[in-house]
Parts: sequence; structure tokens; C-alpha cells
Amino acid sequence: MSLFQHPIMFKFLIGMTLFIVYIICKVLIYKAISSLANAKGVKVHRAKFIQRSFSFSLLFILISLFLITTGIGYGDVSVFISSIFAVLGVAFIAQWSILSNITASLLIFFVFPYRVGDVVKIVDKDEDISGEIIDIRIFHVLIKHDNGNLITYPNTLILQKAVIKISKHNLT
Repeated sequence: MSLFQHPIMFKFLIGMTLFIVYIICKVLIYKAISSLANAKGVKVHRAKFIQRSFSFSLLFILISLFLITTGIGYGDVSVFISSIFAVLGVAFIAQWSILSNITASLLIFFVFPYRVGDVVKIVDKDEDISGEIIDIRIFHVLIKHDNGNLITYPNTLILQKAVIKISKHNLT
């Protein structure tokens, strides 16, 4: 029996291969997110959050692949993963706004056309929500109104409403 035909050695090689794939993918993801963050002028702490989110997701996928390929069985792994998602689902039903704001934060990072320093007006019939974007955080966007008030606006709402970019001297 060759060294590579031994079941434990085979599992070890699969594990090492997946670990190397994880490291390579993690480095590539970190570089891609860092360059996108630099191009969009995103703060470092926000880019780090996005990098950690992608890194955790990749690790979860590769651990699942390792368990399936080493003989744990698809059924056993799928039951485990289903259980995790069921618990998370129940936990987030009570806090759906947290989950939706985090998801909106990811969308804002990749597709939001406005940056920190831009002056915007959010179309809202009840309130004058306009001013300079001070920071874009995980749960909300901070907007400094021209009267000095600081507006904390949830990420989910900023994706749902029309946002107008205005020049700084036209702020009314």
C-alpha cells in the first residue's frame, strides 16, 4: 500500500490542499476588497469588516467541503448546516432589522454611488434629510445637516429611498 493510498494520509492531503486554497483565496479577496475600498474612499474599519465577512464565509464553505470529501457524509454535514441556519434564522427573526442593516451595509459597500464627503438629500416627505455624509457604518449612515445636527439614517432606508447628490453650496 502506497503512502498516498492510506486513508488518513489522503484526508490529510485533502485538508492541506483546502487550507492552501483558503489562504490563497483569502489573500486575493483581501486585495480585491482593499483596492475597491481605496477606489471608493471607504474607511479602513469598514473594509476590514467586509474582509472578515468574506473570510468567514469562505472558511465555512471550505470546512464543509473538507467534511464532505473526507467521508463525514453529505447527509450529516447538511443536517449540521441546516441546524445552524435554523438557529440563526430563529435568532434573526426577532432582530430582522439588524440582519437587513448588515446586508444593506454590504450592498452599500459595493454599489452605493455616494462617498464620505458627498452632500446628499434623501427624498422624504416628512423630514429634511440632507447634508454631508460624515461616515458610512455597518448599521447606518451619518449625515451632518447644514444646521449642525447629526442625522443617523439606517442603511436599509437609504437603499429604499431616492438619494440626490447636490453640490455643497446648493444645500437648502
